[in-house]
Amino acid sequence: MKRRTLLAAGGGAMIAGTIPRLAFAQEAEGREVVEMVRGSAEASVEVIEYASYTCPHCASFHANQLPALQANYIDTGLVRFVYREVYFDRPGLWASMIARCPGDQDFFFAFTSLLYEQQRAWLGSGDPAIIVEELRRMAKTVGLDDASLDACLSDAAKAETLFNWYQANAERDGITGTPSFMINGQKYANMAYDDFAAILDEKLG
Repeated sequence: MKRRTLLAAGGGAMIAGTIPRLAFAQEAEGREVVEMVRGSAEASVEVIEYASYTCPHCASFHANQLPALQANYIDTGLVRFVYREVYFDRPGLWASMIARCPGDQDFFFAFTSLLYEQQRAWLGSGDPAIIVEELRRMAKTVGLDDASLDACLSDAAKAETLFNWYQANAERDGITGTPSFMINGQKYANMAYDDFAAILDEKLG
């Protein structure tokens, strides 16, 4: 997948109708992005997944390979798993801002699973206003209210911070498509579970 910028001409993105404005702030200093992590901090193998919430191949990975990786490597303490968002489009950023809204790792991963499970439904219309309403609907089913959603989606400084974080990660690790994986610092493309497991077993020794 080819990288696309979220920044419109003039330095910001103006979203019409009921969608909150995500006009990127010129300065977002002092804001840090919290890494979303599962597994043991003491694990000898680290897997970083780069994924976009709007990527069908990412949804497939989360439905198929990840559950087995979770059961066999992450939950057992063998692998530290880090999820990093990639923003190829605005819906992916909106989804990320909602997932990160409470600042809670458990909520983040639960909402991430929901986003991938229902990806076709919330993205299907292609209409930005409908997409945001679908995202809001999903978020309410897992406990967020309108006030929280309004605050999170209108946080321009956070949007700026997340976008700059994504760009820095992508440039440093050479991420041009999703899903991509860094396994102990080495980049890999998407692969079948058996191939993934073979690499992890080799690195685990």
